[in-house]
Amino acid sequence: MAKIINEPAHTFNEYLLIPSYSDEKNIPSNVSLVTPVTRFKKGEEPKITMNIPMTSAIMQSVSGDTLAIALAKEGGISFIFGAQSIENEARMVKNVKTYKAGFVPSDSNLKATSTLEDVVNLKTKTGHSTIAVTSDGTSNGKLVGLITSRDYRIDKMKLSTPVKSFMTPANKLVVGHDGISLSKANDIIWEHKINQLPVLDKAGRLKYLIFRKDYDEHKKNPNENLDAHKRYIVGAGINTRDYEERVPALVKAGVDILCIDSSEGFTEYQKKTLQWIKKHYPKIPVGAGNVVDGDGFRFLADAGADFVKIGIGGGSICITRETKGIGRGQATAVIEVAKARDAYYKKTGIYIPICSDGGIVLDHHITLALAMGADFVMLGRYFARFDESPSSKVNINGTFYKEYWGEGSARARNWQRYDLGGEATLKFEEGVDSYVPYAGALKDNVRRTLEKVKSTMCNCGALTIKELQKKATLTLVSATAIVEGGAHDVIQKNKTDYK
Repeated sequence: MAKIINEPAHTFNEYLLIPSYSDEKNIPSNVSLVTPVTRFKKGEEPKITMNIPMTSAIMQSVSGDTLAIALAKEGGISFIFGAQSIENEARMVKNVKTYKAGFVPSDSNLKATSTLEDVVNLKTKTGHSTIAVTSDGTSNGKLVGLITSRDYRIDKMKLSTPVKSFMTPANKLVVGHDGISLSKANDIIWEHKINQLPVLDKAGRLKYLIFRKDYDEHKKNPNENLDAHKRYIVGAGINTRDYEERVPALVKAGVDILCIDSSEGFTEYQKKTLQWIKKHYPKIPVGAGNVVDGDGFRFLADAGADFVKIGIGGGSICITRETKGIGRGQATAVIEVAKARDAYYKKTGIYIPICSDGGIVLDHHITLALAMGADFVMLGRYFARFDESPSSKVNINGTFYKEYWGEGSARARNWQRYDLGGEATLKFEEGVDSYVPYAGALKDNVRRTLEKVKSTMCNCGALTIKELQKKATLTLVSATAIVEGGAHDVIQKNKTDYK
């Protein structure tokens, strides 16, 4: 006979937080949202953390390189969607890793014998206005000079003009030497009022370029999520079929963390994928999922997952529950997996972070997920609304929307995501193609959302996520109480009435 759980599975919308005592220290500016992303042993630190508990979903309409950069600036991590060619995904990862760095290997290089036409063509190809001139035209040749947009005027010069006639020669450049600290390099940049500093080895060969804009950018974004080399941290989605080809390409591109993208993770396929990655790339963390109970968590934890994703059928564009009758209310799933995570930590001394993926409609649902035990959340619809998402912005009857489709939809399957070993393709959908209201820039929305999270944490007397999980008191609410919680029994004014 089938095992039957007679307790209903609940959603985030069925819970509220009850306030706890708050002292004078409980103000939003004192709240830390730093959270672990990868497994760690008791007494040790995780390899990867985030400054905010938000990741973007592994979806074609959500996580491209542009959004990954924007989210990393705010302190989170994007997982570049894997339902595309290996080359495209690796290129997106590389774009994020090279977008901003303290020490940047030069990818725009020419010889002194090159021409202005070569400069124009290279700038068009890379988008970079700073070009290093080296003895052999490579990124590590002996530095001969430097070209910036201030060194030439296309309308006043012939395209055949040789580079050596308008570049700034190396003997007139301010340079740093290999081993210099980023702090010292920035001091030199400011002292000499320059925009970039070439870093050379003892033989005068170019090693890196350091840019003023990186310093300025960091000051504007103090929560930036950076690796040891001051580059943005970025993740990538993988599947359980072509991982032996896809993972090496992503690692070569510089990916920091991987995540197996699947609606259901309690499978031998995920175990084999995890084991292969751990054998061939033991230093690369990899998340797995999705699961909705303790058994699924323990299976993936034992298989080597560095974090575990929770949630089946709760996404706004997901129809897995409707189509297949499988899944669980997201709140109940998070609570049950959190219990298993804590028990696993107590038994083994290994803490494996958990990620709540799906079911978040309102900003306060993020706080509820964290209070219930999630270390961070993964969001699709939320990020799909922003300028930085890969989908198109459309005007429908005077209102702007962004396109948003599920990875289980027919539209997503154009990439053969559901191809079963080349034998057959699923004939039914587990996701829909839709629109979401356009919401503007990621930066403004994320900061507004997190101010709400911090404010609620203060109401609970908590200044960290772990403290929230220890102090939080949650209560189930009735359908009537949900109605009572919104505006009711009044005629609301239109926002235009205030203009």
